[in-house]
Amino acid sequence: MQSVGHRKLPSYALLRSFECAARRESFTQAAEELHLTQSAVSRQVKELEETIGVTMFRRVGRRVTLTEAGRRFSADLAVDLENLKQSVSRAIAAGERNATLRIGILPTFASRWLIPRLGTFLNDHPSVEIRLETRTVPFDLTRERFDLAIHFGKANWPDARMTKLFDEEMLPVASPKFRDTYEAGEPARLTEAPLLHLITRESAWIDWFAMKGTADKRLLSGRHFDQFSMIISAAVCSIGAALLPRYLIEMELECGVLIPLSDTPLKTHNSYFAVSAAGDVNPQVNAFTRWLMSTTRRVSMTPFTPSS
Repeated sequence: MQSVGHRKLPSYALLRSFECAARRESFTQAAEELHLTQSAVSRQVKELEETIGVTMFRRVGRRVTLTEAGRRFSADLAVDLENLKQSVSRAIAAGERNATLRIGILPTFASRWLIPRLGTFLNDHPSVEIRLETRTVPFDLTRERFDLAIHFGKANWPDARMTKLFDEEMLPVASPKFRDTYEAGEPARLTEAPLLHLITRESAWIDWFAMKGTADKRLLSGRHFDQFSMIISAAVCSIGAALLPRYLIEMELECGVLIPLSDTPLKTHNSYFAVSAAGDVNPQVNAFTRWLMSTTRRVSMTPFTPSS
């Protein structure tokens, strides 16, 4: 152990045993995972509690549960151990003369927009490794050791440098079969057709019809889903008409399985941003951000074609 102030810094073995026992809330299961005996895990946790001076577990019969202090420490320690793992990975990558970009990204943006184009960046930057991990809300980039994040919403990420990529436009679309069946090429006809709704944006169709001078509470009826991917599948299968971000359906529009029902998009008040830590100077982050910006400009002017 090393000294920290008037106390000693616990060894990695003690911290590892505690983290595993806290995650499982079981000394027995932690012992199985760590290939130790149950008594060894119990002894290491007790030593950690004595070192720190805080009770981490409440022992109830044969079971153990975390105290509030133990729960807070467990949450902090999980982040710290992940950061340690990332530091080792970075050191290995540096030793192999490769740079690794750890990117927190929205899952739909990754699968529908970024990954089909990522080959272009990787071909131009063969020494850069990309690590994509799902994140859906702002977080502390520095604390969690991320180099970059993709954010959707307002320019409201604290302590970060934000580069706007593009605004969101939602386009009314349907399958050719659906359009012909419901004669849904006109707003008046479309109000009588089944509509597909995203649960978190149930007013989107109302906002779009308002631009067309139509207001009707019945526009909230229809089929409701909690993922855009489900809505895309439902629209392709002629279950309803969908209001979808244009970037999500580039491939479907290109091959004609979905077609626009109007040339009037709904422009929302949200945008997509590339986010990096304020004051951070990282050549790979700058290169990736420049590539994102040039790609978004090119996409706005040319049809979609996946990179190879």
